[in-house]
Amino acid sequence: MSELVDVSPFTRVEGLNDLPGNVVLADVRWYLDGRSGRAAYEGGHLPGAVFVDLDRWLTGPATPKGGRNPLPSPEVFTAGMRALGINDSDIVVAYDDQGGVIAARLVWMLRTTGRRAAILDGGIAAYVEAHPGSLTVVEPASADADFSVRPWPAEALAEADEVVGPDVLAVDARNRDRFVGELDPVDPRPGHVPGAVNVPCRENLDGQGQLLPVRQIRDNFAAAGVDQCSSPKVVSYCGSGVTACHNLLTLEYAGLHPGRLFVGGWSAYSRDESRPVETGLAR
Repeated sequence: MSELVDVSPFTRVEGLNDLPGNVVLADVRWYLDGRSGRAAYEGGHLPGAVFVDLDRWLTGPATPKGGRNPLPSPEVFTAGMRALGINDSDIVVAYDDQGGVIAARLVWMLRTTGRRAAILDGGIAAYVEAHPGSLTVVEPASADADFSVRPWPAEALAEADEVVGPDVLAVDARNRDRFVGELDPVDPRPGHVPGAVNVPCRENLDGQGQLLPVRQIRDNFAAAGVDQCSSPKVVSYCGSGVTACHNLLTLEYAGLHPGRLFVGGWSAYSRDESRPVETGLAR
């Protein structure tokens, strides 16, 4: 078997046909407010797309230490991908309706275990703009798949004890109101990890939910102190390890070191009363 050609962590609609391999479209719509991603998928999705249930296949049981959306076991993840007909050799292009900040979780999980995956830049809206009237309610038939069990690489992850210190640059992907502690509708304490900087993942997107030019992305990170020298020290976190993946993939796309994921995020850190918390703009 020939060596598989890697793909960028983001791809545009017009580039789908140029990807070097079998492409599987994955609908990863999910909503923090409890709305059903499955219902959104059933109401209309991209032709041939499978629905990836974040709560079932991309998340393990919530715990105080692991947070609201810890990683599932590799076996559970594998079972989900096999059930959806996804093979190790496929290229998975994942989308949502929030600029890819949710789909990023699946893409990061696949890429960090050695598979090829990308976020569809602009998501479902960009596809519909390019292909009006293309949405369908027809679900693809399931098929047997060759998807292997692979452990989560320890070097790609960080624990709560590793998000503070001189050798770490904690980057918070949440919106600024949650970072500064003005509002936190879902987690125990408002604020952020002491010393963390804030690069809201949605601020790397334009009004249509598409990535800003690379130069602007690099400037956004640089303004928070993340550059070529500091990016290897990055530990990315958010509320529970979902949108933090978008920052990691955006760093990679911009040519910077993607860093590590603190998957427990603020939902785990803030629950531990022994850990200090900061509010306001730390830097």
